[in-house]
Amino acid sequence: MTITRARIDPRAEIADIDRRVFGGFVEHLGRHIYDGIFEPGHETADADGFRADVVALVRELGVSTIRYPGGNFVSGYRWEDGVGPKDQRPRRLDLAWHATETNQVGLHEFQDWLDKVGSDLMLAVNLGTRGTAEALDLLEYANTSVATTRTAERAANGRPAPFAVKMWGLGNEMDGPWQLGHRNADDYGKLASRTAKGMRQLDPSIELVVCGSSGRSMPTFGSWERTVLEHTFDDVDFISCHAYYQERDGDAQEFLASAVDMSKFIESVVETADHVAAVKKSDKRIMLSFDEWNVWYLSKWDEQAVTYGPDEWPVAPRQLEDQYHALDAVVFGDLLITLLQHADRVRSASLAQLVNVIAPIMTEPGGIAWRQTTFFPFSITSRLAGERAIRVPVDTGTFASAQFGEVPNVNAVATVDDGGVSLFVVNRSTTDAADLRIDLSAFGEDLALVESHLLHEDDPYAANTLADPERVGVRPIDGATLEASTLTAVLPPVSWAALRFA
Repeated sequence: MTITRARIDPRAEIADIDRRVFGGFVEHLGRHIYDGIFEPGHETADADGFRADVVALVRELGVSTIRYPGGNFVSGYRWEDGVGPKDQRPRRLDLAWHATETNQVGLHEFQDWLDKVGSDLMLAVNLGTRGTAEALDLLEYANTSVATTRTAERAANGRPAPFAVKMWGLGNEMDGPWQLGHRNADDYGKLASRTAKGMRQLDPSIELVVCGSSGRSMPTFGSWERTVLEHTFDDVDFISCHAYYQERDGDAQEFLASAVDMSKFIESVVETADHVAAVKKSDKRIMLSFDEWNVWYLSKWDEQAVTYGPDEWPVAPRQLEDQYHALDAVVFGDLLITLLQHADRVRSASLAQLVNVIAPIMTEPGGIAWRQTTFFPFSITSRLAGERAIRVPVDTGTFASAQFGEVPNVNAVATVDDGGVSLFVVNRSTTDAADLRIDLSAFGEDLALVESHLLHEDDPYAANTLADPERVGVRPIDGATLEASTLTAVLPPVSWAALRFA
């Protein structure tokens, strides 16, 4: 047992929380769209072919803005293929994921689905195989109210009023050699700047995200951000970050330090962006869109991959369907804590992805939909997080990380609003329980503990599956009390928790 002390003080404010930090990501990949959110033959399918059980789970998850349609997919995507009469839409080969895209779900259908789940659209444009002209065509089609050929086409396709998409991504992972149309930072920065300038001429109200590095381990990390922002600083609002984490070599303790890497990633990108601002003698601050983040077992990708012949391009094959266990969910919850700890600069984030593909929600064709373990930290944090993020310095024990040195056992963040205080906390230790003593006296004597949630399993590799979809869940924290303005609670090793005080 390690005694862990902290004090929550509303004066330790980080920033107001932008609700877009609770965003998601939907890509045309594997069974995400087809057999995931869209399955016309399913018993719960509505008149538009969308699974009502999935809609309900996405609403419960609480995602705000959803990035679409990719991802690697967008770098070969022709947006025009996904509009107009469905029986006239082309079937295309998707080079990113070696599949056939039927285009039965496109911009209109996806917006219809967003209307059902209550989320906003973030749209990515193809700067891999296409460029400025095609991005302007899509923006005109989506956002313009003036009578033009494009807007008449939109009306004929069922949307007389504009989609009014606020947030736009300028390509995807253009630093990656795997990306169709991959460019160096200088060439991409020039293209992104030209495209951004044109898009702002058409719609000055939009917010633009330029591609940052697709990982902190990329050999061009840092120099990529600097060069791209030297070209685009005056044209964009955000730079993107992408990060995925996994347990390696059975080292659960090292895996539990993943959020330290995310924090260093964020701080490095902020420092680089502010360096460019200083060189330009500008007070402008580029914000971060962490628009891909998750636990993803990339090391298993080759093991899981199916080799197709030259003429085999399946429709919606099972791809990247990682099964998450309790340990993954604890790390996942810590990543969410880290995003909130950087709320001053991380103003948007997208959990990658939502359904079937490295996802918190799984479905079986013709069968059930269920929550993976990672569903719970996201849905609870999204629901309980208040208006402002508060730093929570923690006095706790440490463990030795091969990569990061001494790492605190406990990590925490709080949020406040007019209704009360929410605390999100994780015990990263694989061996020691954390005896929490949290001082909330700054909020007065009338505060009460109204709900608590603990995610912990004696078997950290327990998971929810088709055969046992409710094996892992959350429960109240046994023995948690608030007396004399001090919270006392015990968090077992490898656990994540959320508490609400009102």
